[in-house]
Amino acid sequence: MQDAALDLSTSTLQPTKIQKDASTSRGTDTQQSTPSFTTARAIATTTSTSAPQPTSRPSGARNYSSQVVQVNDLQRGNPLLASIRNVRWSFAKDIVPDYVIGRTACILYLSIKYHRLHPEYIAKRVEGLGKSYSLRVLLVFADTDDSKLPLREINRVALLGNMTILLAWSLDEAGRYIEALKMYEHRPPDAIKERIEDTYMGRLSNALTSVRSVNKTDVLTLASNFGSFEGMAKAGADELTLCPGIGDLKAQRLFKAMNDPFVQNP
Repeated sequence: MQDAALDLSTSTLQPTKIQKDASTSRGTDTQQSTPSFTTARAIATTTSTSAPQPTSRPSGARNYSSQVVQVNDLQRGNPLLASIRNVRWSFAKDIVPDYVIGRTACILYLSIKYHRLHPEYIAKRVEGLGKSYSLRVLLVFADTDDSKLPLREINRVALLGNMTILLAWSLDEAGRYIEALKMYEHRPPDAIKERIEDTYMGRLSNALTSVRSVNKTDVLTLASNFGSFEGMAKAGADELTLCPGIGDLKAQRLFKAMNDPFVQNP
C-alpha cells in the first residue's frame, strides 16, 4: 500500500486533463481510475499514520487529582468557596458530591436555612451517592439561631445514608474543615486524633472549651477566679459575668452546661 501511495505521489499528473474528463464524464470509470494530486497525498498520509490518536477524558472523579479539591459545578456562587484558601480547588461537571476530597472521600454541603426551604433536598442528594465513597461527610452550616429541630431531621438522613456529620458555625469554619480533610487525605488516623494534656488544666480546658464560644483564655480566667471546677459549677450566671471576657450569653451557656441534666426525660 505504501508503494502504491509513493507511485501516485511521484507520478506525473495532468490536472488540466483530469478536470476535463471529470467535467465531461462525471461518475464514469475515467474519473475513478485517475486520482488527483490531493487524493494521492491523502493516501500517503493515511498509510504513514498507523498509531491511533489519543482521546480526551472527561474531568471529574475518573480524572481524580490528589493535588486539588474537586468542586461540583452546582456550587458556583456558593460563598463557602471564598473560605477555602489553603488548598487548591477546581470545578468538575461529572461528579455527584459537592466536593471530592479523596479517591474514596467526598462531602455534601447543606445550610440549615436551605434545608428549611427544601427539606427533601438532602435525602435525594444522599441517595444519589449510592454506595460510592467510603468516607461520606455531610458538612452542615448552622446559619440560624434555632437549629435544634432541623438538625434532628438532618441527623436522621445522615444516619440512614451512612454519612458523617460535621457542624460548622461559620463559613470560615466550614472552609477549614474542607481544607483539613484534604490535607490529611494520606495521613494515618492518629495524625488527626485529639491530643489532651494529662494535667488538671488540660482536662479542665478540654471540658470547658466544648461549650460554644468558650476559649482557653476564658478557662484560665475562670480557674483563677473560682479556683476549681467545683467552684465554677456552683456559681450562678451573674457571678460568671463578673469575670473579664465572660459576657451574658457566654455565662448563660456555661451555667446551662454545668447545671442542665445530661439526659432529658422524654
